[in-house]
Amino acid sequence: MSIPINSKNIFVIIPAYNENSVICSVVKQLERYGYTIVVIDDGSKTNLYHTLKKLPVYFLRHQINLGQGAALQTGIEFALSKNAEYIVSFDADGQHQPADIDNLIQPLLNNEADIVLGSRFIRGATHNMPAARKIFLQIARYLNYIFTGVLLSDAHNGLRAMNRNAASGIKIQENRMAHATELLSQIRKTHLRYLEVPVTIQYTPYSKEKGQKLVNSFRIFFDLILNKIFK
Repeated sequence: MSIPINSKNIFVIIPAYNENSVICSVVKQLERYGYTIVVIDDGSKTNLYHTLKKLPVYFLRHQINLGQGAALQTGIEFALSKNAEYIVSFDADGQHQPADIDNLIQPLLNNEADIVLGSRFIRGATHNMPAARKIFLQIARYLNYIFTGVLLSDAHNGLRAMNRNAASGIKIQENRMAHATELLSQIRKTHLRYLEVPVTIQYTPYSKEKGQKLVNSFRIFFDLILNKIFK
């Protein structure tokens, strides 16, 4: 059952780094739904403010590139300071679909979960993911399970929604891409209720080029090992 909500109480946070060519299109699509949009420019080489200044967004900027995890934490803290009821993380490269946000929010409204994670790999989901990346992500889900104790069908999907209670308890310290695994650890440690819902992911030549490189995936793996040893 769908429960109506004031869309302005849903804050969509968008970490962005050098996304000048697509960020306006992403924001304009979200704008149609009436969400409160927060863009975090993570030290882009060209300040995204000049690209976004005519659009109805909150604009935050890191003076230097700190990484997606840091940008997400900045966005979460800002949304909480503005009394957001629900917070959605949304990629800036155009592969996420604004129409999926309602499916992410409804379990929160129904009090079925504290955090809802989008999945490309469960019934009802669609994607045009390259086969090699799909194989890598299936391996990654089990590595994440080893480090976090949380087994998801899609552990590295950046499309997520959380209620205010969950957002208040999340403190991302992994600045870069290992934050996705850190988030799962915090979900388990804080006993947050979570579930996955199907989403549509449309990869474009641009998003494939911007996507996670294999060498960075190995860096994430070593970051996780170091965290396991020293934390």
